[in-house]
Amino acid sequence: MIVQNSQSKLGSFLFNDTRVAWFWFFVRVYVGYEWFMAGWEKLGADPWTGSQAGGAVKGFLMGALTKTAGAHPDVSMWYAWFINHLALPNAVIISYLVTYGEIIVGVALILGLFTGLAAFSGAFMNLNYLFAGTVSTNPLLLLLEFFLIVGWRVSGYIGLDYFIQPFMAKFLNKRR
Repeated sequence: MIVQNSQSKLGSFLFNDTRVAWFWFFVRVYVGYEWFMAGWEKLGADPWTGSQAGGAVKGFLMGALTKTAGAHPDVSMWYAWFINHLALPNAVIISYLVTYGEIIVGVALILGLFTGLAAFSGAFMNLNYLFAGTVSTNPLLLLLEFFLIVGWRVSGYIGLDYFIQPFMAKFLNKRR
């Protein structure tokens, strides 16, 4: 039986060829900048990491809960359950996680450090914002993050991943 490569020539070029690394560099830095700035604005702000930490998260989540009504709600009931039972009781912790998570994802993407993992983490946050009924830049960032995840080897090629990937490959091969 002959197994053919299911990836097209265009897909292989975009996600495996280092000649496209400059394109992914700019995409990666753009997404990283967006995450970094979002977290930076929250850092030190009273409702996020200051004396009233958790206040912004509670307000955001309560707003999400208002979007659960109607025939076609913006927020699904299963996510409303998550908000009520897990997120709201832990709003202060989530506030810090969001703030520092956005900064860490942003820095990692800008530097090209663990690009695939950073893009995955950003996508996870974007999905949660979308599940909470917030559109904003989330769909665009999510789409770009999916591409960064698929092309993680090339998207971090012009960055610290260039130096880390060979080390990680050796480390992972030793553990097997």
